[in-house]
Amino acid sequence: MTIAEEIREPAVAGSFYPEDESELREMVEKFLKDAGDVKISKRLRGLVVPHAGYIYSGPVAAYGYKLLMKQDHKPGRIILIGPSHYAMFIGVAEGSARFWRTPLGLVPAESIASKITDRSILGIYPQAHAPEHSIEVQLPFLQTVLKEKFTIYPLLTGEVNPALLANALEPAIDDNTLFIVSSDLSHYYPYEQARRLDAVANEAIPNLDFKRMEYAEACGKTGILTLMHIAKSKGWKGKLLDYRNSGDTAGPKDNVVGYGCYAFYG
Repeated sequence: MTIAEEIREPAVAGSFYPEDESELREMVEKFLKDAGDVKISKRLRGLVVPHAGYIYSGPVAAYGYKLLMKQDHKPGRIILIGPSHYAMFIGVAEGSARFWRTPLGLVPAESIASKITDRSILGIYPQAHAPEHSIEVQLPFLQTVLKEKFTIYPLLTGEVNPALLANALEPAIDDNTLFIVSSDLSHYYPYEQARRLDAVANEAIPNLDFKRMEYAEACGKTGILTLMHIAKSKGWKGKLLDYRNSGDTAGPKDNVVGYGCYAFYG
């Protein structure tokens, strides 16, 4: 592997978020400052955070990352799961890069293959990762909150059963691991209709209501269900941290995308 191949270069710097280091750092810090303080009774174990352009979803994602910032125990390993928007495949895709670059620097990345029970669902597909934004947009938040003291395990979901994926990944989760799912909610409905649709996810996700979750809309639904299965197995509790849509943040109200932020703790 060449040095160039060891680094996954940013795909959406300058479009989803600023490509200038100072501007990006200032934007993320402002999101964190403006986010409300939410308290949980035990250690943070998992988050569901949105992944749109920062002006749209950054204020909502910041609720989760502010909660992480306030934790006494900072995780050193981040299992980071997002949906694949540009490639179709069966199973879950890793990249091959050892580092991911953002304007804030390099983030170490590792393979999760040696830590899971069922490797048959796991493949290496750097071409799926190359243009994908769902994982990338989480990194500047993590870099700001955790500094340089963490490693990511970046996974893109294709066609895979969430319960099987949860069973495979659960042995990789220890007290030094945070499980982050990247997902937006409903897409391109009028404002009030979107709020009604997203209310289903807002109720189902933190309450581990798998039946009700069948009626929720989310592009990262596979990852969300995976985290819900793990939370149920481990006895974690869920909490809605914030919900807004693009009509609340930076867009018109006739055609919105929903953004929810949820925490799991235990």
